[in-house]
Amino acid sequence: MSLSMHKISVPAFIRGFSVLSTLIDKAEAFTAEKKISPAVLFSARLAPDMLPFSGQIQRASDTSKATIGRLTTIEVPKFPDEEASFAELRQRIANTVAFLESVGQSALDGSDTKEVTLSAGQLKVTLSGEEYVLKFALPNFYFHVTTAQNILRHNGIQVGKLDYIGSLG
Repeated sequence: MSLSMHKISVPAFIRGFSVLSTLIDKAEAFTAEKKISPAVLFSARLAPDMLPFSGQIQRASDTSKATIGRLTTIEVPKFPDEEASFAELRQRIANTVAFLESVGQSALDGSDTKEVTLSAGQLKVTLSGEEYVLKFALPNFYFHVTTAQNILRHNGIQVGKLDYIGSLG
């Protein structure tokens, strides 16, 4: 049995959002325990030119939705980047997951050969749908999940590899 485009994308995104939800829980507990403003973590960055913690979650959301949009004719929901609380980040994740769960497997049938053109700054490339998911969409999504975790770890929150891997069940 071959892997479908749905199977290599949607469940991976949903699993990543489960990890991000756990990270938000840990961040919220940390701010309460240390009596610091959640805004400290929302604006925390690994480097001055990188997005903050909240931005990493927003880009993970956008990446997963854009992937579906580029591979199908489904109109993807647009979410403004206005989250200012842990509850609002959780809601964005819930809204993104609800959208992903609404995408049936048949919606992605045949998208492996669809041409996807990426154009951002100096990046201009056309890939097959399969190449797009495997070479760009998933690596980009995981970059933002990983960076969100690294921001928390850099700020003293005890997160490690098992938090990133998440539940295997």
